[in-house]
Amino acid sequence: MKVTMTVNGKSMSAETEGRTLLSSFLREGLGLTGTHVGCDTTQCGACTVHVDGEPVKSCTVLAQDVAGKSVTTIEGMANKDGSLSVLQQAFQTHHGLQCGFCTPGMVMASAALLNENPHPTEEDVRHYLKGNICRCTGYHNIVKAVLAASGADSQKLAAE
Repeated sequence: MKVTMTVNGKSMSAETEGRTLLSSFLREGLGLTGTHVGCDTTQCGACTVHVDGEPVKSCTVLAQDVAGKSVTTIEGMANKDGSLSVLQQAFQTHHGLQCGFCTPGMVMASAALLNENPHPTEEDVRHYLKGNICRCTGYHNIVKAVLAASGADSQKLAAE
């Protein structure tokens, strides 16, 4: 079957089987490999993308169920000129990544949080990111990055 959706602002189509997961469709069908798959059970959050503006763990959603919808992946998070978004830059500045495997999902989940709550507290960030697993950082720098991107006192965060 042919599945068409808007991905990162562009209409995209690919032939796929009805049982193809959105994560596989994005990675293999469309060549967008920024979406990572770590568990296939919605436990880790590495595959988080936005579907019609809402965060979705793409490893348990069928691509055909997203046909006609708008999907944003990590590749669509950069500014129009290709530079890093404020959130991506905050992850870099505050060392919110190590191996980088979980980073796309963390950025996508964090963007959803900031869309929902532009000025979260540390507790809000930690609660919201519970569904995303990072085995490297201990979350401290990820939380700092999200708070910095939200407009929290970046001078204070940089000194920690």
